[in-house]
Amino acid sequence: MDNPKVAPYGSWKSLLTTDLMVSETIRLDQVTVRGDAVYWLEGRPKEQGRYVIVRRTLPGRSSSETAPSVEITPAPFNVRSRVQEYGGGAYLTVEGAVIFSHYADNRLYRQRPEEAAEPFTPHDGRRYADMVFDARRNRLICVCEAHAEGGGDPLTSLVSIALDGSGEIRTLASGRDFYAAPRLSPEGDRLAWLCWDHPNMPWDGTELWVGQVGAEGCIEQAERVEGGPEESIFQPEWSPDGLLYFISDRTGWWNLYRRIEDRTEPLWAKEAEFGMPLWVFGMSTYAFESPTGLVCTYMAEGVWHLAHLDTVTLGVTEIPIPYTHLQSVRAIPGQAVLLAGSPTEPASVIAVDLTTLEHTVLRRSSTLTLDPASLSIPESITFPTTDGQTAYALYYPPTNPEFRAPEGERPPLIVASHGGPTAAARNQLEFSLNSPQFWTSRGFAFVDVNYGGSTGYGRAYRERLNGQWGIVDRDDCAAAARFLAARGAVDPQRMAIRGGSAGGYTTLCALTFLDCFQAGASYFGVCDLEALARDTHKFESRYMERLVGPYPERADLYRERSPIHYVERLTCPVIFFQGLEDRVVPPNQAEMMFEALRTRGVPTAYIPFEGEGHGFVRAESIQRSLKAELAFYARLFGFTPADPLEPLAIENSIN
Repeated sequence: MDNPKVAPYGSWKSLLTTDLMVSETIRLDQVTVRGDAVYWLEGRPKEQGRYVIVRRTLPGRSSSETAPSVEITPAPFNVRSRVQEYGGGAYLTVEGAVIFSHYADNRLYRQRPEEAAEPFTPHDGRRYADMVFDARRNRLICVCEAHAEGGGDPLTSLVSIALDGSGEIRTLASGRDFYAAPRLSPEGDRLAWLCWDHPNMPWDGTELWVGQVGAEGCIEQAERVEGGPEESIFQPEWSPDGLLYFISDRTGWWNLYRRIEDRTEPLWAKEAEFGMPLWVFGMSTYAFESPTGLVCTYMAEGVWHLAHLDTVTLGVTEIPIPYTHLQSVRAIPGQAVLLAGSPTEPASVIAVDLTTLEHTVLRRSSTLTLDPASLSIPESITFPTTDGQTAYALYYPPTNPEFRAPEGERPPLIVASHGGPTAAARNQLEFSLNSPQFWTSRGFAFVDVNYGGSTGYGRAYRERLNGQWGIVDRDDCAAAARFLAARGAVDPQRMAIRGGSAGGYTTLCALTFLDCFQAGASYFGVCDLEALARDTHKFESRYMERLVGPYPERADLYRERSPIHYVERLTCPVIFFQGLEDRVVPPNQAEMMFEALRTRGVPTAYIPFEGEGHGFVRAESIQRSLKAELAFYARLFGFTPADPLEPLAIENSIN
């Protein structure tokens, strides 16, 4: 724009309203391919966040390029699994039907065309995920998590479920704390799977097992073939010719390997991550398009890449596509299908022709079309942090072609601390609760920090957080803010930090133990590590033994790292957002911190959400959160938002 209006940072009028974000945007997940059709999950905020299975015919496969998408699962079905609370692997396509887990009752249903979905597992406290079809025996094989009425840790196992109408459930493997990724060989005579035990998380150490499938369908002669307590195995897959492939971080990087008879060989040694932390089931970073062709993705220096690997010659062909964040890779002969996004494109289901290397967008996660000039394009920054270490981040400058700030004013900064804490900043256009563009279009600077512990930079970087959670992460977030302030890019007197889950804990630690930020927003964050150690779900119940130390033996460390015990140090305003159905970080974490700050006279606000769990999926929750957070910063940093906002109740009001 030739004559942009002059207005203070934060007060710019943005075309990216919360109404548009929730009405024009969905979530995309779990791509699968069967025959000439591609399937995916759509999470719809406007439908109370329910997830729907959608199918579309692939381009060039018995249809026109404009074949419509078809919704498979009608309301009120919500295709989500609650195994390990985070779920994933919630549906499977079989001949003539889809099978899925319904979030409301955790039962498995079969949906045939033109028929009502029917349940075929009992309502008995069992949950299911990560399904594979055993065609020879007409059954499913999947992960099962059994919850007892009296509470206590659920029991996890691998089971088979008959599809002949009897619904018979048989245990195939049990005795380990966790199971994942059951994968059946092409002939149906061998089963591979992952398992691990407390206190490990799957990115710490997992084991790859293989067993023979006996005449009665039981597992025989099972043996561990790879992995251990200090080696993370990810995504075992059988090739079409019956070889077992997998990803291991034995070199310090998640790379591709395969088993040939009793030996293992690397396929592509590279200082890059071909794997990811196994937070949810059904994750896929590679797939076979033929017995000799493998399509894979890898992350290097914060950017995802797509490549084709010849499994005979081990020759590699890079596939140039204009995307920087890739996931959920599937393939059929001549085509790869995956989720892809970039700084200018939201996550989309795309199909890549492996001959022409051209791609087709099958479904965008948003129908919003914004002027490219209005988008803030992230800059990858590397900056020094404590103990001579280096950390990484994506920096988004304030961007709105219709506005400029008064001469000499520097923008307020929002520092984002991602969850996990093993996750990573996503280098793609987001129209969600974590959207940088929501803030940059209103005149904020935004930096998404890949602090020590983040994925994408090798195992050693991931393990920087071991024993140092609440220290390394908070220090790296503060170092990013100070780095940008020293560059003159942001106002050092108007810096806020926000984060969800583990990122909420990092946020509260930074606000409590450091003198860097003037405000913070905690989304379902942790304030009391001891309380979390006593009251969380099985999957993460001993996660902190590596991140902090053994409990209760090192209860002193848990108290030392818990902001709730040092509220006298936290003097800047904080706003809390919490789902009341959260089983990962229970609501009492936010409630006790809010009450402590309120009692001490610190400006604070608390907004709970009925029906929301760990992460918000409903349109009204996303809208209310973003508007309330904006109103909170406006009151503190002294600007008037252009958005119409509801009054925000702040205890010990800022002004």
